[in-house]
Amino acid sequence: MVAKTLIYFIIPTLILTRIQEQGFLLKFKIMKYIEEVQKGMDFLAQDPRTIFMGQAVEYKGTALTHQVKNYPATQLFETPVSEEMQAGIALGLALEGYLPVSLYPRMDFIILAMNQIINHLDKWEAMCQRQSKPRVIMKAVVGSNKPLDPGHQHQANHTKAFREMSSNINVVELLNPRDILPAYQNAYKASNSTLIIEHADLYK
Repeated sequence: MVAKTLIYFIIPTLILTRIQEQGFLLKFKIMKYIEEVQKGMDFLAQDPRTIFMGQAVEYKGTALTHQVKNYPATQLFETPVSEEMQAGIALGLALEGYLPVSLYPRMDFIILAMNQIINHLDKWEAMCQRQSKPRVIMKAVVGSNKPLDPGHQHQANHTKAFREMSSNINVVELLNPRDILPAYQNAYKASNSTLIIEHADLYK
């Protein structure tokens, strides 16, 4: 009777309990996309040369505002809605020894900065005969289509186009949480500029 009780009731209960505990632990350890993004941003912020720049950096306005809200004012540079000017300023800051992290809340509008990014930043080393090599970290976000559809002009993904046009800029699209922090670390260590592409739908 005791043996049957062990076989049919106690042992299965213990096994089920263990499975549930393991399931809880696995769920607990799952990486969250937005948390890994914040770790990457915090990693960059450790360098006093880092300047986070773009729209709604010092003021509320986009999903990126929350990612820089805890950084000192000396590391934040608010720009007007002028993407090409923003890219040009980032290039100038890099030439002066800063590490600009240029933020574009929508990837749809980084294409307005293509002149500075592709014709200048990407080719700068060749244009100046390798006398200088400015480095900029850029971040563009593919727009979310939930809970409301923002329209076709706010959800484009131009990753492929940037990869085809860039000769010296590392273009990194982040889809998996485990790749995020290493991507930020690689961008920091790289000798070339980097464009990090994230997805707003994955922030949630």
